[in-house]
Amino acid sequence: MSNLFEVYGLLDVEPVKAQGSLLWDANGTEYFDFYGGHAVISIGHSHPHYVKRISEQLNKIGFYSNAVKNPLQVELAELLCKTAGYPDYKLFLCNSGAEANENAMKLASFETGRDAVLVMKSAFHGRTSQAVAATDNPKIQAPVNKTQKVTFIPMNDVAVLEEELRKECYAAVLIEGIQGVGGIQVPNDDYLLKMRELCNETGTMLILDEIQSGYGRTGLFFAHQQSGVKPDMITMAKGIGNGFPMAGVLIKPEIEAKKGMLGTTFGGSHLACAAALAVLEVMNSQNLVQNAAEQGAYLMSELSKESRIVEMRGRGLMIGIDLPMPQSEFRSVLLNEYRVLTGMAGTHTLRLLPALTITREECDRFLEAFRGTMKRF
Repeated sequence: MSNLFEVYGLLDVEPVKAQGSLLWDANGTEYFDFYGGHAVISIGHSHPHYVKRISEQLNKIGFYSNAVKNPLQVELAELLCKTAGYPDYKLFLCNSGAEANENAMKLASFETGRDAVLVMKSAFHGRTSQAVAATDNPKIQAPVNKTQKVTFIPMNDVAVLEEELRKECYAAVLIEGIQGVGGIQVPNDDYLLKMRELCNETGTMLILDEIQSGYGRTGLFFAHQQSGVKPDMITMAKGIGNGFPMAGVLIKPEIEAKKGMLGTTFGGSHLACAAALAVLEVMNSQNLVQNAAEQGAYLMSELSKESRIVEMRGRGLMIGIDLPMPQSEFRSVLLNEYRVLTGMAGTHTLRLLPALTITREECDRFLEAFRGTMKRF
């Protein structure tokens, strides 16, 4: 019997090596990764520049707390803000998406003096206390989470949004750039623009959760940039470190940083910053945001030719496919017969989140496996 507290439903795969979009188990069996470990693998597994950057940093200093100066944090903040198109924003570094959302909501509460948050139905924002309270899933909310002031509204319903913001004083509206766990549900551009307008009118902070949809995944650095909206804060994680635990909050310049208002022991360590810098350097040198846009458009165009798909949603390399059969059965054939790893959202939605380095040939490999699997049903 294992001493592990086993809370995960595991695939029958045990990778011991990875490169690019490929994984191998101890027997040398090759698997094709079209999910990137929940959208984490942004620049591919074991990218040589990434490995070199981390190895070199580990030979210097891997960690010291935020009690000392760390010039890598300054370098990362400058490169990230410039690359993301938010050159005047400030960066707070932490460890996970839940922690990023937790700190963003806390900062919004500090700024407004309010204690309630407005979020979307089907949202997933994390598993820490306030983040899980803002997640629309009763199965992961303990009684202590349910005492926090969170209201859920349907996404893309402008009338409900306006009614709610005008009748109650909220610290923040928190919305995903694209809902991932919720089934790749995309907020309308007009909805985001109206949300920005109403937040301005009511003194409410607008927080964009780009933890899964950010970092180039949708063909823009952040998914919300499609609408032209400028949030007060943007949260990010997953792709930021390509597998190294890392997260951050981009914060508009009007919000003043006060000593001690936020904090974390491990956030923005030397090693974490080296990993994040390597990711941005590879993304920029290999034009991976543009590649995500191009390969995503190709995938969606080819998949749209499959008449049995119920519905398809997404942007770039964040794609949800509603299937006419349970996704668990479809994914099982993909995995066991074609050795292709994919994700899911709900009972019938296949979720695709491959590395941003994916090539046209690799897209064709997935499409061949997808079509072959469809023929099995």
